[in-house]
Amino acid sequence: MKLTIQIPCHNEEDTLPITLRNLPKKIEGIDEVETLIINDGYTDSTVKVARKEGASHILLDLPLKSGLAGAFRRGIERSLKLGADIVVNTDGDNQYRGADISKLVKPILDKKAEIVIGCRDILNIEYFSLAKKLLQKVGSYVVRRLSNTDISDTTSRFRVYSRDAALRLNVFFPASIIGTHWRY
Repeated sequence: MKLTIQIPCHNEEDTLPITLRNLPKKIEGIDEVETLIINDGYTDSTVKVARKEGASHILLDLPLKSGLAGAFRRGIERSLKLGADIVVNTDGDNQYRGADISKLVKPILDKKAEIVIGCRDILNIEYFSLAKKLLQKVGSYVVRRLSNTDISDTTSRFRVYSRDAALRLNVFFPASIIGTHWRY
């Protein structure tokens, strides 16, 4: 069983080392853990830092910023091509705890879920403004009501997908965002 942790990055040279060091190297039930850094048009030393910190793979073919959805989509595609049985998405800014990945993966390993979404303690994130905290909470409440789900952090990018779920995933984003920046 192979797990790929994908990290879309745009100018994450300062926080990426901490993020990479906090990722698990071994998880019970997983034979191989790899990391995939997705370059989203960085202008700093993100790729150099990723190499120094031992990232398994670096996707370099996004020379211009394509946005989070574009980078996420390319990361899912590459993770699947690399043979991932489980794909974890996290951020390079260390707002999610790498130690929690084993908890998020467990329901997939136990065949109880195909997708698992992690939750941040939004109210206690120091660098979030009060307005951002409020918008996050109100937005998540509205999404829960409209979707009849119990997802407490609907904007969380700390997610885990089984291979089957990742293969069926459709990532939508407006063509105006893609413009000429997106290349297949």
